[in-house]
Amino acid sequence: MDVQYETVVGLEVHAELKTASKIFCGCSTAFGAEPNTQVCPVCAGFPGMLPVLNEKVVELAIRTGLALNAEIAEHCKFDRKNYFYPDLPKAYQISQFDAPICKKGYLDIEIDGEKKRIGITRAHMEEDAGKLIHQGDITTTPFSLVDLNRSGVPLLEIVSEPDMRSGAEARAYMEKLRAILLFAGVSDCKMQEGSLRCDANVSVRPIGQKELGVRTEIKNLNSFRALERAVDYEAKRQIEALEDGEEIIQETMTWDEESGVTRSMRSKEEADDYRYFPDPDLPPLFISQEWIDRIRASMPELPDQAQQRLMDEYGLPEYDASIITLSPDTLAFFDECLQVYPDAKTLSNWMMGEMARLLNQNNIEIQEVRVRPEGLVSMLKMIDEGKISGKIAKKVFEEMFMTGKDPEQIVEEKGLIQISDPEVLQAMIAEIIASNPKVVDDYRSGKDKAFGFFVGQVMKKTRGKANPAIVNQLLKEHLDREG
Repeated sequence: MDVQYETVVGLEVHAELKTASKIFCGCSTAFGAEPNTQVCPVCAGFPGMLPVLNEKVVELAIRTGLALNAEIAEHCKFDRKNYFYPDLPKAYQISQFDAPICKKGYLDIEIDGEKKRIGITRAHMEEDAGKLIHQGDITTTPFSLVDLNRSGVPLLEIVSEPDMRSGAEARAYMEKLRAILLFAGVSDCKMQEGSLRCDANVSVRPIGQKELGVRTEIKNLNSFRALERAVDYEAKRQIEALEDGEEIIQETMTWDEESGVTRSMRSKEEADDYRYFPDPDLPPLFISQEWIDRIRASMPELPDQAQQRLMDEYGLPEYDASIITLSPDTLAFFDECLQVYPDAKTLSNWMMGEMARLLNQNNIEIQEVRVRPEGLVSMLKMIDEGKISGKIAKKVFEEMFMTGKDPEQIVEEKGLIQISDPEVLQAMIAEIIASNPKVVDDYRSGKDKAFGFFVGQVMKKTRGKANPAIVNQLLKEHLDREG
């Protein structure tokens, strides 16, 4: 009897916290500066330098914990995690080990119409390491340069329970977590800049078995697509290995996006011995209930709350509401449109359709687009007033997206005003009918496609500018009258 396997996935997510300065010094966290220009003796690991905790980091960590339904520790501490790597100047990282600031949280995802709760084991504060920049290739002597601008940037590591069972669930979790972090205002979550990174722990086991299988860890997945594909590939690889009688080795993997495969980086047969011990330069942190309550009172609307509001107040379908609330900027755009254009479903159709298509095509976020809410509303009103058709509106919207021009200006410049004058359309229709007597006979013999032919001919002659409703009405009158 064939063994059926299930995939087990847990994620470790590193979110860069949105502070102006680093976690233990005053250096800037701004992205994109020249290498090693945002460094001081503290974050460069000079001997004898003392770290000073950035209070804003603690506040954002508490805010995250509240957003993730987690317990906030009244007492936590920092520990030294010891390992050697060229971009870790102190040869240890300041992190949190057995007393993290947040634990026992959860978030809810939706897969195939079913809700599922994913547990969050812990979230802890730590500093980022630097970055290696590799130079040279096989034709020269390769070498690496170290940029310490990122060293000391504040991170929150969020560790899930192994509650996910597929790449799709892992992706849904990551998308939901990103939305929560964005709405809570704790991270900009720019995966392309490394401010949201993910490691996936993947194992498989026979269905019904409680014990977990041997896991592998896929490092540094920096897109939702990469995460989903990597998890599914690695699970398939492990199942095929087990079916061939092989043993799964606990190891660290990397994902090759181009080839679509995971590759082994190094063996990890036992847990790393980081020789944790409490950092002697940082005192234990005591968090008062009053501070937690103050932060709780200042919490903004979160994705689940916003989704429910859109469904309750505007009657949006659950799917539409979930898409609109994937980012606070998308929701803000939608809400601003709603102030002057109350047709929520039409708005969501355009934002999930043409807006989403052009955002993806140009690889930008909604806050970067040239179209403003008032521009989209103005265009939708032109459709409602019969000035342009829905088909023409798509061309107008794309031009608005690329240039930022008002829809009225685009319609006027390109001569796109919809033709609704019955006299003008009657003349065209009479000419088209007279030129196609066979198709007229087909229509009168009950062939429905014949009517569509005439509509298409009118649209072709007017380059899509004829009012479809009026064209249909006039055509029917003309064809039926002459029959």
